[in-house]
Amino acid sequence: MRYSLVAALLAISCAFPAAADVLTIKKDAPKQYIVKKGDTLWDISGVYLDQPWQWPDLWQMNPQIANPHLIYPGDALSLIYDKDGNPRLVKNARYKKLSPEGRITPKGKQAVPTLPLELLRPYLTYQQAISTDGIAEQPYVLGASVNTKMNTMGHVLYVKGDLHLNEAYGVYRQGDKLVDPESKDVLAHKAELVAIVRAFRSGDVANGVPASVKVELVKQEIKPHDFLMPAMEGQMLPAYFTMKRPDTTMNGTIIASANELREFSTMDIVVLNLGADKVEPGFVLDIQRQSPEVFDGREGPRYREDSSSLEKLISDTNEFFGIESDQDSNVWHMPKEKVGELMVFKVYDNVSYALIVKNQHPIRVGDYAVLN
Repeated sequence: MRYSLVAALLAISCAFPAAADVLTIKKDAPKQYIVKKGDTLWDISGVYLDQPWQWPDLWQMNPQIANPHLIYPGDALSLIYDKDGNPRLVKNARYKKLSPEGRITPKGKQAVPTLPLELLRPYLTYQQAISTDGIAEQPYVLGASVNTKMNTMGHVLYVKGDLHLNEAYGVYRQGDKLVDPESKDVLAHKAELVAIVRAFRSGDVANGVPASVKVELVKQEIKPHDFLMPAMEGQMLPAYFTMKRPDTTMNGTIIASANELREFSTMDIVVLNLGADKVEPGFVLDIQRQSPEVFDGREGPRYREDSSSLEKLISDTNEFFGIESDQDSNVWHMPKEKVGELMVFKVYDNVSYALIVKNQHPIRVGDYAVLN
């Protein structure tokens, strides 16, 4: 089953404030839906709602299950309306249509998850963001029991640092800088997991005695100056995400992606320049893109890339000095338009990781994460 690992690892639930947004059902939403293998609650919600994160409100009238996320392939869902006209999804008698006649199927362990989190799992577990000062404070690899610059399975490593005996540590390598696009400040560095080791000598830095570790798992060759953090540090996430819109306006930018591709889509992971002082896990934000500016001059409206060097120079000069336009060419600054939605799932001091949950166009670094 595609989502069995997810169901075993993590049960996700979504809670919303009492004053939730009014639900609007799509005009083409079916009266009944049969849950299929591979479905997620997000997928099913998208059949009925333009805003899938509102899905828990559809289950408020369902007395048949204590946990809305515990539905299974073969369940029949019906769309009804309560006495106040609010739409609700309820679960009918369980069956799976294998032939012209219905058949009762026993519940297994493959309950339908909220999101396909096996796609998230590598980033929930291994992706880290850490400041330059934070990296400098960590123990780091000095060398190994053999004279090599690339260490791997079977090697004993020596570490500058005081470690806890028998504790497991992740060995990380400093990755790309995460830079704020406006201030140009380095917000953090990506930290790439290269190995898992276990300490068998604790070390004593004050007296010049290195700690000793055995390599237990290798993803990449280990190099001198790779740094160590406890294996579970940064790995603990809430068992339940409370997916909600923030109460205040939010303005951030996508500054990187986990896959480092040029464009990305639904269920890809991105990095935002929004830290713990602004966001928390479960926040749902809109993704917006700046529409291109237009030069409306003597030769008619043209996009910037189609304009002359002189027009571009005039535009940049006017922008620098705060001049709106000149007599020969008016520059039209167009609005931003929504191109998708994302959910924040992992938060650090200055940055956060988010999952793209919906997109109308390919998402790019430089797109905005906002709530107006």
